[in-house]
Amino acid sequence: MAQANAPGTISAPSCPADGAVKLTMLLTVAVLLLMMAFGLTMRMAQGALIQIDPTIFYRLMTAHGIGMVGIAGMSGSAIMWYFLSRHVSLAGWVFWIHLGLFVVGVVAILGSIFIGGYAGAWTFLFPLPAISGGVWDVGAAATYLIGVILVGVGFLVYLVEVGRAVIERYGNFANALGWPLLFSGKQDDVPPPTVIAAAAIVVFNGISTVVGAAVLIISLINLYLPSFALDALLAKNMIYFFGHVFINASIYMAVIAVYEIVPEYTQQPWKVSRSFVASWNAVVFLVMAVYTHHLFQDGVMPAWALVMGQIISYASGIPLLVITTFSLLTYLYRSGIRWDLASALLVTGIFGWSIGAVPAIIDGMISVNNIMHNTQWVPGHFHLYLLLGQVALTLGFSAWLTRTGVHASLSGWNARGFTIYLLGGMGFAIVFLVSGASSIPRRWATHLPEWHLQDQVGSLFALAAILGVGIIVLPITKRLVLSMRG
Repeated sequence: MAQANAPGTISAPSCPADGAVKLTMLLTVAVLLLMMAFGLTMRMAQGALIQIDPTIFYRLMTAHGIGMVGIAGMSGSAIMWYFLSRHVSLAGWVFWIHLGLFVVGVVAILGSIFIGGYAGAWTFLFPLPAISGGVWDVGAAATYLIGVILVGVGFLVYLVEVGRAVIERYGNFANALGWPLLFSGKQDDVPPPTVIAAAAIVVFNGISTVVGAAVLIISLINLYLPSFALDALLAKNMIYFFGHVFINASIYMAVIAVYEIVPEYTQQPWKVSRSFVASWNAVVFLVMAVYTHHLFQDGVMPAWALVMGQIISYASGIPLLVITTFSLLTYLYRSGIRWDLASALLVTGIFGWSIGAVPAIIDGMISVNNIMHNTQWVPGHFHLYLLLGQVALTLGFSAWLTRTGVHASLSGWNARGFTIYLLGGMGFAIVFLVSGASSIPRRWATHLPEWHLQDQVGSLFALAAILGVGIIVLPITKRLVLSMRG
C-alpha cells in the first residue's frame, strides 16, 4: 500500500490519465449542480410554488435520474482509477476512451430528452420506450437507448482494463480478492484494500453492465422490429439488476477514497484483515442478489425469489455497517485527526451511506414494501445514499485532490458550505421519508393541496443543499482549472 504522508503534508501524485480524472471531476461538479437544480424545480412544482407542464416535469425527472446515476458512476470510476494506479499498471488512454464515450452518450441522452421529448424515466422499462402515447417518437427513444449503450460500453472498456491490470499484478482474481488470506491465512503479497475493492467491483459491475447492455440492445431493436420482443417480466428483472448494481457500484468505487485518504490523516494504514476480505467477497454476491427487493410487487415472481430478496436485504447491510463503518470509527477514535473539508466530507459520505441503508432495509420487508415502495420513502432512501453518501465522497476526493500546502482547518466559507450542505441534504431526505410514511406517492407531477407543505419544506432544504454544494465546489473548481492549465 502507498506510504502515508508525514503529518501536515499533502501528497496527490499523478496517475495515468491524470488530466482526464481532473476533467471528470469538473464535469461532475457541473452536472451535479444542474441535476440538483432539476430536482429543486420538480419539488417546487409539486408544492405549487411554480407551474410547469407535466410533460416537462417528466422530462426533468428522466434527466435528473439518468444524470445523477451516470455522473455518480463516472465520478466513482475516476476515484477508483486514480487510487488503483498506485498499486497496478493502468493504460491512461483507456480512461480517455471511457470519458469520451460517456460524454458522447450524455449528449445523445440530453438531446433525446430536451429535443426529442423522451420522458420514460431513467429505468427505460420495456416496452415503455416504444409505447409513448404520442409523447415522443421512435427516434427520440432510440437516441436515448443508444446514449445509455454508449455510456455502458465506456464502462465495459474501463472494467476490462482494470481487470487486466489487476490480473497482471496478482495473477488471478482469487489472489486479488484476497482468497489466500481468507481461506488459508497466508500473509504473503496481500492486496491492499483498493485492489480488493476494485477486483470485486469488476466482477459484479461487469456482469451487471453486460446484462444492461443486452436489454438495451433488445429494446432498441424492438423499436424498429416490434416482433422482436422480450418477456416484460424478464426485461424488468434485467433492468433492475443492472440499475441497482450499477448505482451501488458507484458508491463502492467512491469508498476507495476513504481507504486511501483517511490513513494520511490518522497516520495508520488501512489494515487488510480476514473480516475485511470476507466482507468484500460477500459484497460480490449480495450486491447482485439484493435487487430482487425491487420486484416484491410483481405477484407473478416466484415466491422463493421474493423471500430471498427480503433475507438478502437484511444481510446486505452487514458488510457496510459492521466492516467499513466500524473500521472507520476505530481509525478516527483517538487519532487526533485534524479536520478539514476533505476529511469532513469523506466521513460524511460513510455516514450518509450507512444511514441510507436503514430505510432501504426497512423497505426490503415484503409487508412494508407493499405499502411504501411507490411512495416518497424510496427517494428518501436513495437521496441519503447519493446526496449524503456518494456525492459527499466525491466532493471529499475533489477537495483533497486540489489541496495546496498544509492541512487547512475546517473554517470560514468551507465550514459554512459544509454545514449548509449537511443540514440541507439531511432535511431534504428526511422530508421524503416523512412524506413516504404518510403515503405520498412518488413520480407524480401534480400533488394534492394537503401534500404541498411537505413539498415546500423539501424545496427549502433542496435550495440549502444546492447553496452548500455551490459554496464547496467554487474554490475546488478554480483549483481544478488551474491545475489542468499548469
